[in-house]
Amino acid sequence: MSIFAISDLHLSLGTNKPMEVFGWDNYVARIESNWKRLVKAEDTVVIPGDFSWALKLEETLEDFLFLEKLPGTKLLLKGNHDLWWSTVKKVNEFFEQNNIKTVKLVFNNAVVCEDFAVCGTRGWLFSEAEDNKKIIAREAGRLRRSLEQAVGTGKTPLVFTHYPVAYGEEHTDEFIEILKEFNVRQVYYGHIHGNGFNNSIPEFSGIKLKLVSCDCMNFVPFLIK
Repeated sequence: MSIFAISDLHLSLGTNKPMEVFGWDNYVARIESNWKRLVKAEDTVVIPGDFSWALKLEETLEDFLFLEKLPGTKLLLKGNHDLWWSTVKKVNEFFEQNNIKTVKLVFNNAVVCEDFAVCGTRGWLFSEAEDNKKIIAREAGRLRRSLEQAVGTGKTPLVFTHYPVAYGEEHTDEFIEILKEFNVRQVYYGHIHGNGFNNSIPEFSGIKLKLVSCDCMNFVPFLIK
């Protein structure tokens, strides 16, 4: 079994917000073609956020049906544009009602994939604003709970965030401290697009950082293990 990652699919099959306006020509077909070329039924693909442009859960159906038809198990984290994201209970009920069997959520939990436990959280912006501090504290708590569950499985934690924990000259201390506490040495993240790739950094404070946004990888799932 292999583990892949590809973030920020920004699907809009049930809404009207195609990414072609950003130069993502024929991107859905490119994602599908590359995915089917690389991923087998026994593999796992982690999607760390910004899966769908839909605003409501019911509007995501065509996006999830597209994902369901692709090979492998899919592990989905929340991104800043995943405004459709309801409670885990409601999303899982939605999956059951629509026969979506290959998608699982990573949210305050960890999911075992053979020798690894996939864990993580959305993360947040680099900002000292009081409102952002509250969100960062909440996201840091989610990261800790997810890592605790991963460690509890006895497997090696495999950590994903939507926002980068460090980018350019900025970083978020709350996340870095937790990652170092749990001896995490690699984090995979999304959120960054286009020319923003130029400000991504490969490492911070001994933690390797890998950007897996789909456009920055030419819409090809990244092989992790």
